Amino acid sequence: MNPLVTPDIGLVFWTTVSFAVLFFLLAKFAWKPIMGALDERERFIEDALSKAEAAKEEMSRLTSENETLLKQARIERDAILQEAKKVKDQIIGEAKDAAHKEGARQIELARIEINNQKAIAMADVKNQVAALSLEIAEKVLRKQFEDQGKQDALVADLLKEVKL
Repeated sequence: MNPLVTPDIGLVFWTTVSFAVLFFLLAKFAWKPIMGALDERERFIEDALSKAEAAKEEMSRLTSENETLLKQARIERDAILQEAKKVKDQIIGEAKDAAHKEGARQIELARIEINNQKAIAMADVKNQVAALSLEIAEKVLRKQFEDQGKQDALVADLLKEVKL
């Protein structure tokens, strides 16, 4: 028989002993560190996955919070714009009212000034008419009293009318 095909009992024994020693040495010194490293790597991966999940949840929460803040900011912006529009409309309305009042006051002042000027002009016209009337009357009377006889007749008539 060929020794390579059918091994000898001593070869089997020493192969088994050397395998057992190698197995014992590997179990004692290599498998524990390898298994520890694998366990540590597994824990690291699980920890990284849980941190990634927590980060994903935090991002989701922050995104939701950001959207809420954006909605609130838009609502506040719209409220501020509406308030500004109300204030603008109020200021414009007040300015229009003030302008109308000022215009009416100016018109009334102009009307009063016109009436005053008209009264002054009328008084001036009356004074001029009175002066002209006196001047005309004086000229008429001088013309009429140039004759001494007419003067004596007028004085006599006036004396008759006056009763003491």
